[in-house]
Amino acid sequence: MHSLKIALDWTVNTNHIGFVVAKELGFYQDLGIALDLVTPDQDDYQVTPAKKLELGQVDFALCPMESVLSYRTKAKPFAVKAIAALFKSDISAIVTLKRADVRSPKDLDGKIYASYQARYEDHIVKEMIKNDGGKGNIKITYPAKLGIWNTLLEGTADATWIFDNWEGVEAARNGVALSTFKMEDFGIPYSYSPVIMASEDKMNKLQAIYRAFLQASKKGFLHAAANPLQVVKIMEAYMPSGSHDLGFLLDSQLYTSQYYGDEANWGQMDMAKVQEYLDWIYAKGLEVSELSAKDLVTNALL
Repeated sequence: MHSLKIALDWTVNTNHIGFVVAKELGFYQDLGIALDLVTPDQDDYQVTPAKKLELGQVDFALCPMESVLSYRTKAKPFAVKAIAALFKSDISAIVTLKRADVRSPKDLDGKIYASYQARYEDHIVKEMIKNDGGKGNIKITYPAKLGIWNTLLEGTADATWIFDNWEGVEAARNGVALSTFKMEDFGIPYSYSPVIMASEDKMNKLQAIYRAFLQASKKGFLHAAANPLQVVKIMEAYMPSGSHDLGFLLDSQLYTSQYYGDEANWGQMDMAKVQEYLDWIYAKGLEVSELSAKDLVTNALL
């Protein structure tokens, strides 16, 4: 039995349901894997998933594509690649509470944005504002990461970045009206998030077992799509008691599963789509060298 660890990007939620299902229904065990899910609440996000990977604490990190760029291009690069994407298209957005003075991104000039402090995040939001005709003069704050959504609800921030399938579903169920601004609608060719990231060195040494991990994960996510009520009941045990009701989890799962892809293409990343994003990053001066998708992502283990 091979013991593997994956550092999740958040406390357990619908984005992670395939991993939970594969673990609980024995899909990993069937392929000789014992998987441990490492969540950021264990250290209050003091060490990011990507950093845990670099430190050798985990085998995989769930993170945005930007983390792959960041670790490949930092002063002392860490050779990593994205080996699978959870969703076929971006299901995140910049949002505000619905209000008369913010109708589109340009209206965020002078407003407060609650940031996760990801490497390119603040630049992306500013570019979105500029593309809509604004100046990009937004005020950036960096609250505790696990409480950022609450800053919007409590009024200490005007905007933040959310997953439509989690905070977006929660807002809709609670009657909280949001204004939602999608990257693709404002000239940002955002690629994939989250992706599963692995070190090239370990990926090459453990290719067979890493392939098995992805095979079992794929089975977990596709099982989740086909059996939504069963899997949200399984996931409920991984969440703080009473944190979310079953109806919310089911709504979130039904929203999410339409973006998984299918047996033929789960996890696959479109190289042209990734390259468009990398070219945009370079064109905006966020990286000083041109980047190639083939150096950052691979579908070979799928």
